[in-house]
Amino acid sequence: MSKTTPVRAAGEVLTHRQTLTVMVGLMLGMFLSSLDQTIVSTSIYTIANDLDGLSLQAWATTAYLITSTVSTPLYGKLSDIFGRRPLYLAAIVIFLAGSLYAGSVHSMTELAIARGIQGMGAGGLLALALTIIGDIVALKDRAKYQGYFMSVFGISSVLGPVIGGAFAGTSTILGFDGWRWVFFINLPIGLAALAVVFLYLHLPARHVRQKIDYWGAAAITLAIVPLLLVAEQGRSWGFTSLNSFLCYGLGAIGIVWFLLAERRAGDYALIPLRLFTNITFGLSSLLNFIIGIGMFGAIAMLPMYLQLVKGLTPTEAGLMMITFTVGILFGSITAGRTISASGTFRIFPILGTAILTAAAVVMGLSLGVDTGLWVPGLIAVFFGMGLGFCMQPLTLAMQVSVPPKDMGVGTSSAAFFRSMGGAVGTAVFISMLFSLAADKIAEGMKSAVASPDYQAVLRDPAVAADPANAKLYDFFKNGANNESLNDTSWLHSANPVLTRPITEGFAQAIDAVMLTAAALTLLAFLISFALPNKKLTDPTAAPKESVSAH
Repeated sequence: MSKTTPVRAAGEVLTHRQTLTVMVGLMLGMFLSSLDQTIVSTSIYTIANDLDGLSLQAWATTAYLITSTVSTPLYGKLSDIFGRRPLYLAAIVIFLAGSLYAGSVHSMTELAIARGIQGMGAGGLLALALTIIGDIVALKDRAKYQGYFMSVFGISSVLGPVIGGAFAGTSTILGFDGWRWVFFINLPIGLAALAVVFLYLHLPARHVRQKIDYWGAAAITLAIVPLLLVAEQGRSWGFTSLNSFLCYGLGAIGIVWFLLAERRAGDYALIPLRLFTNITFGLSSLLNFIIGIGMFGAIAMLPMYLQLVKGLTPTEAGLMMITFTVGILFGSITAGRTISASGTFRIFPILGTAILTAAAVVMGLSLGVDTGLWVPGLIAVFFGMGLGFCMQPLTLAMQVSVPPKDMGVGTSSAAFFRSMGGAVGTAVFISMLFSLAADKIAEGMKSAVASPDYQAVLRDPAVAADPANAKLYDFFKNGANNESLNDTSWLHSANPVLTRPITEGFAQAIDAVMLTAAALTLLAFLISFALPNKKLTDPTAAPKESVSAH
């Protein structure tokens, strides 16, 4: 067999050309899933204003996050029972239906429902794409191919804010409001992915006679939905409010119920607990969760710094993050090619978490109001590289640490734990940023008011009469608190002398958040040394190897 002919798990052969064709369809699906996590972030303000639902805007993000996270392990398990192809095609169709609906809505409530439908499809696009590669590509080539997939994830994460900002900034495109194309753009890409997968992906038909773990699915929904709700809405509710405590309680009940349901379900469990007895699977799951918290929290902070402190628009901040894409491309492809050639993977999570920790420490110590833009640009390269070194090797390790019949569960679990970590990290760090910023800004204002020069500008009638400073003077009256910091659109058009304590307060708060993220990634670095130091072996090839050995 030639080197360019990968083998399927079922023993059939796909030519190199067929594999590449299928990969295009899978990558388009993955591109859609990860693009939609970020494309709405820069356009949601415009969308909410247009639909008269500014107070409901967070629910559009929350609905997508909840349904995509909850559905990820369901897709993994169901694909192990019914086969990958029908589940992947279903995921694309559901995602496209949600996108068409989202582009046609007339209220924020409708948009939240549409985003929930999109999320139900998106949950299968990322996890099943990597699982299918595990099915059709031999282990020696799989790391290389999956490295390209992780690059797609990184590129789409950065392109999302840029594309979203561009569409939202255009009044109409082909007769539709510009922001509606944030969702309509998915239709041609999704239809192309659907056509390629339908025509070229022909995996063996599979229907394993197995009970479906409905109780496990219900329990994981009860566990995750309240916790994701409080992660997303906690800042507006207050993390010690009655709503938040109700969510904590329901989440705790759901986790206990899930563990009991999975123990009782045994082999047909949604995420079989026996998988965690494998040290590689257990530690990789934990690392994915911790890295998700530290990493996605950090990725949220860099654009925050660029916009709040440096005054860049969301689109400009998105373009600045292209250096992050360079890092993730280098990290993913380097890790993939090295693992394909050597079979050793442990060094990459160790290196990756070390780079993420160093980048977070440098960011926490160096970013201020007057820092040159090249500094966050360079830091983003190393964040991307650390992420590329961690994500793909850990996904691969989880795939090969489970029996072939659990490949879907193994791959979807990697995405699930990383996604949960990301949701927790982003929510906790953004809440931490604004509560710290309120204190730092209040301190900065006290110091500034003691300065005669600052007082002179503050009392200058021309400055007070300038309309650009109207919201700044309102801010001075109300004081620095979470509510007054909700709208900072005026920050960089107001008088720079008067806003200096505010931008300095934000910079100091971001630094503190980044040092917290560094502590988490340092924990992941220490845990990564416990990963077994052995070569990855393909479970599907093991029987053949043992036969040839005898």
